[in-house]
Amino acid sequence: MAGSSRNEQRIGLLNGVAAYGMWGLVPLFWPLLKPAGAGEILAHRMVWSLAFVAVALLFVRRWTWAGELLRQPRRLALVAVAAGVITVNWGVYIWAVNSGHVVEASLGYFINPLVTIAMGVLLLKERLRPVQWAAVGTGFAAVLVLTIGYGQPPWISLCLALSFATYGLVKKKVNLGGVESLTAETAIQFLPALGYLLWLGSRGESTFTTEGLGHAALLAATGIVTAIPLVCFGASAIRVPLSTLGLLQYLAPVFQFALGVLYFGEAMPPERWAGFGLVWLALTLLTWDALRTARRTARALREQLDRAGAGVPPAKGDAAAREHGIVASGMPAPASADAPAAPEHRDVGAAKP
Repeated sequence: MAGSSRNEQRIGLLNGVAAYGMWGLVPLFWPLLKPAGAGEILAHRMVWSLAFVAVALLFVRRWTWAGELLRQPRRLALVAVAAGVITVNWGVYIWAVNSGHVVEASLGYFINPLVTIAMGVLLLKERLRPVQWAAVGTGFAAVLVLTIGYGQPPWISLCLALSFATYGLVKKKVNLGGVESLTAETAIQFLPALGYLLWLGSRGESTFTTEGLGHAALLAATGIVTAIPLVCFGASAIRVPLSTLGLLQYLAPVFQFALGVLYFGEAMPPERWAGFGLVWLALTLLTWDALRTARRTARALREQLDRAGAGVPPAKGDAAAREHGIVASGMPAPASADAPAAPEHRDVGAAKP
């Protein structure tokens, strides 16, 4: 049994690395789609993603959730909001990569956990631990330093972080699986995206039929590029602790940052290094606090279970353990433009299955 559990965790870890690795390397893919513009690439991504996930769900015969969703107007409206927000996120990200702003795009996913925490405080009235306040304050200082360095606020980063944090908040309320959620969202996106592609074609501005078979195949592959990492993420999420998944999430922006600097040759003057250094310091504080909280929660739960087994009444401190839950990790939700946001624990920055 122990060997089987270790094997499952190994499979989960490999799938997690694969998912975040693919999301981290995706900046290499979008430039291949030129001369298609960001709008056309985005529309193809929506259309072909729906086709891919629909075939996958048809193959596994998993459609009962769709009928239930259609009978719940409020939930369906939230899916529509999620579809709108992720459309903005995808579009900005594709434009940023193909316009030479890979480093700034990576910053958006570095600061996403900090934005998620800030939204929890402002919108959900959640309380922060002191170290989390320090992390948010450090992140705010980083944005100020980068604003000075860029000569303006890092709008691309802020837009990506805010849109994905909002997306995570909405998906938390919808509570659909990754593939099912992507299917519902792309189903809403499908008709506008298809209409836009037909409009481009009528104006003679579509590249799908004018740039050769290879170009058309690459545009169609946007569905696979979207869905495959999501499948790997789903396989990982059910096999590894959320604390591990929370650490893996940083692979994507690390890869994106490295590509921006080393492969695309984007400039990194000293003030940008200073800004990124502050962001990384904030994330280090956040991760350390999350892991410390997870250990304390697990220890409190073990003590509670030991007392229960010995017939000892629960201590006052056990209420905190029950509030945090069995596997509260304290980690921020996975940060990627494509990844499904993990449901967050009510204590800001924590995630649970």
